Amino acid sequence: MKDKALAILSLFASTSTLLCCALPTLLVTLGLGAVVAGAVSSVPWLVPLSENKEWVFLGAGLLIAGNWIVVKRWDRRAACEVPEEGGESACQVASGFSRLVLWISTGLYAVGFVVAFVAYPVGEALGWL
Repeated sequence: MKDKALAILSLFASTSTLLCCALPTLLVTLGLGAVVAGAVSSVPWLVPLSENKEWVFLGAGLLIAGNWIVVKRWDRRAACEVPEEGGESACQVASGFSRLVLWISTGLYAVGFVVAFVAYPVGEALGWL
């Protein structure tokens, strides 16, 4: 149960990095600043989240790293029962779910990090912005 909670928390944290920092930056870059202004007026908590994006990314990164550690440690210790019918056990299903959520979280985090911290400096250095 703790593994599943950490996986869901990691997914939530990585999604928040995407919503607070990466998506608005991408929309403004594409010339959709009015969409960002409308979103900020509708969801005002995005502003403090964006102002503290370093802390948001640090927290999400720590949660995802902790999830990687838990999943890897659990894989070594897991002793799943083998069902008599030959299908997957509940243990194997839970392990697969945790891995899927972990990979999705890591992907969302990576996209958010690139857009929030890398894309603008690179675009500026190349003269695109």
